[in-house]
Amino acid sequence: MIPQEIIKKIKKIHIKSSRTVNTLMAGQYRSVFRGSGIEFEEVREYSPGDEIKSIDWKVSARLGRPFIKLYREERESIVMLLIDMSGSLRFGTFSGMKLDKAAEVASVLAFSAIKNNDKVGIIFFTDRVEKYIPPKKGSGHIWRIIKEIFTFKPRSKGTNISAAIDFLANVSRKKTLCFIISDFLADSYLKNLKTAGQRHEFIGVVLHDKGDFHLPEKGIVSIKCFETDKKIVLDASHDPTKKFYEQKKREQYNDVLNNLKMASVDYIEMGTDLSVSDTLSEYLRYREKRMR
Repeated sequence: MIPQEIIKKIKKIHIKSSRTVNTLMAGQYRSVFRGSGIEFEEVREYSPGDEIKSIDWKVSARLGRPFIKLYREERESIVMLLIDMSGSLRFGTFSGMKLDKAAEVASVLAFSAIKNNDKVGIIFFTDRVEKYIPPKKGSGHIWRIIKEIFTFKPRSKGTNISAAIDFLANVSRKKTLCFIISDFLADSYLKNLKTAGQRHEFIGVVLHDKGDFHLPEKGIVSIKCFETDKKIVLDASHDPTKKFYEQKKREQYNDVLNNLKMASVDYIEMGTDLSVSDTLSEYLRYREKRMR
């Protein structure tokens, strides 16, 4: 049985995401993420004005007169959501957990993709691939995605982004649009991201919370790592300690953004206090301008 408060969360995000896609983001996704290419449709006899490069020389030689290949745009794409389920996604301060934000982002992207007649698949990962849901269409599929985010219980707490990327490379031979939804608190994924990026397109959704970067104003603070369970005690009233902590956390975050840049991957910074619809719409507008 799913607890009542979880059911309320699932319904709330499902309704909110559907409204976002049908109002604020209508058309944006479609104009930015077109089909993955073109596919062969048929051959027909050559007519004056047709491009020479379109001639099918094998068919023409066999039939004794020129024929050209006709193609059509391949509208249907595959969208994969690589969703971090590690312990650090359970962190959040005043605006909710990062996991809640991941669920909302995933549902908006899934609604947008399916509205565009694309298939959506999911890879849940921690320090291993926890669960794979093959790409499908339909609103019922979105409901399942949101439900799984809130009800799935991962076996591990750590983070291994490389494992998720390698798994994707094995199950997706066709060019795929991949969103990695994570706080990217992991090591050694840059090489794997660059390699897989030669076939697939990746976009990082970098989750963060204001509490990631700041200690409380005063007092002795016990900080626990959600992934390793290690604890440290800091004096938030001691200014040098506070500055050192905040500087290191900011450097860690900037390293994440630099890694994505080095891999030539677009990224979207998604704070727990930010509007998902506004942030995604801003990115889509930026991408649309870049395409012109």
